[in-house]
Amino acid sequence: MDDQRVGTGKVVHDEVVAARSGGAWLVEMGQRIRITDIEGSAIGDFVCFNANNLDERLSQARTKANQGRLMITTGHHLYTRDNNIIFTIDTDTYGVHDLQYGMCSAWVFENFDHKYYDGFSKEKMTVGGPLGVPPFGCYEVLQKALDGRNIAPENIPDPFNLFQTLEYNYETSEFELITGHSRPGDYIDLIARMDALAALSACPSMGRPLRVQIFAM
Repeated sequence: MDDQRVGTGKVVHDEVVAARSGGAWLVEMGQRIRITDIEGSAIGDFVCFNANNLDERLSQARTKANQGRLMITTGHHLYTRDNNIIFTIDTDTYGVHDLQYGMCSAWVFENFDHKYYDGFSKEKMTVGGPLGVPPFGCYEVLQKALDGRNIAPENIPDPFNLFQTLEYNYETSEFELITGHSRPGDYIDLIARMDALAALSACPSMGRPLRVQIFAM
C-alpha cells in the first residue's frame, strides 16, 4: 500500500495489530500516525520516545500538568519529561482516552480476582473481552514490541491509553476501568513534532485488534 493516498497524505505504513499483540514504528517529524478501533471497545496502550534520544520519552505527568487536564483530545499534546512536545493530537473521534492508568501486566491478571488488584469494575467490565482473561498484559506486549531497540523494560513509560475509559467517584477519590464506548471506526490522529519511535499494544484486557496507519503529508 506504499503508493496509496488518503486525502493529501500518502500512506507509508498500514497494518492491523492483532488482539493481544503489538508493534513499534518510526514516525518522522511531520508524519501522522492514525490508530483506529476496528471492532469497537478496544484499548491501545500507546508509548513514544524521541527517536534520536531514547532516554527522552512520553511523560503522563507532564502531559497532564502542562495542559491542566486529566484527559486530552484534539489540539492537545503529548509531552516528554523535558517538556518537549512529541506528538500533537490532530483528530480524535473518541475524546476521553485515559491518562491515569499504568499498563496492565501478567501480575494484574494473576491478582485482580483475588482482591490484590482493584482497578477493574466488576460490574462494568468484561475482563479479557471475547478472548477471556489473558495470562499477560501490555507490559509484556510492549517489551516484545520494543525488543532490540535498546529500551529496558523499566524505561517503558506509562502509556497514553487509547479508547480506555475510567469511571470516577470524586467523593471517595476512587476510579475503575470500565468497558469503553468506542465504536468501530473510531480513530485518533497524532502528528509527530519530532522524529519519534511509537509503540502500541492492542490491550489484552479487551482482546480486540487495532489498525495502525502512518501518513507522510
